[in-house]
Amino acid sequence: MKFSYSYQIQPQDVDYTRRLRLYTLENYILNVAGKAAEEQGYGLSQLLPLGYTWVITRLNLELNYMPTHYETIRVETWVEQNAHMLSVRNYRIYIDTQLIGQAKSVWAVLDIHKREIVNAFDLPMFQDKVDGEVLTMNKPARLMPVSEPDGQVPYTIQYSDCDYNQHCNSCKYLERMMDAHLCNVENFPIRLDINYIKEVHNSEQIVTKFFTDSQGTHYQQVDQNNKSVCTALISHLEKVDF
Repeated sequence: MKFSYSYQIQPQDVDYTRRLRLYTLENYILNVAGKAAEEQGYGLSQLLPLGYTWVITRLNLELNYMPTHYETIRVETWVEQNAHMLSVRNYRIYIDTQLIGQAKSVWAVLDIHKREIVNAFDLPMFQDKVDGEVLTMNKPARLMPVSEPDGQVPYTIQYSDCDYNQHCNSCKYLERMMDAHLCNVENFPIRLDINYIKEVHNSEQIVTKFFTDSQGTHYQQVDQNNKSVCTALISHLEKVDF
């Protein structure tokens, strides 16, 4: 089953180029995932009483146009599969009937008390909820540690970065990356690959490292023990085949 949700881009959602911020688009996409899960009976309102919550582990996004203020986008979403403790959810992004982007996300169910990933897909709430359509995208980019960065910027996780899961919100990682180094996101089509590795909490320190090569702009965020918490690559594509 597929679900669609619309958002009108507001002036506060765009940057100085008058285009939607990439991490705000990510936020829209993740909100769509939450809304669809609620409608199918396995959203936060159903999982939290059982001691579980959703966490995202990976997002891949391809986009050939970034909307501006007062344009309305429609995001269509469906679950491709639930297997191996992971749920694959897909998205198509439209303006009117024009397809402007697509995305694939990978989610896991977290035990909020043990802070461990669990296999919850045998629960009745997940049965018969998979659409099954495979979204054709290039394979996720191989995201490497940034061993010799062009630069690095420290940051302390703040109150405003944290969400109901009591850790840094997924979209804030990308926001911190683009604050540390704003790569060129004005030439389309573009692709975002981002991997979430380790949760970080309020008052903890991270360092965002970055460098640019022929692939694009690479980011790595590490914690106080120099362990990776998030990696990403923003790259430009010759074309996208939607």
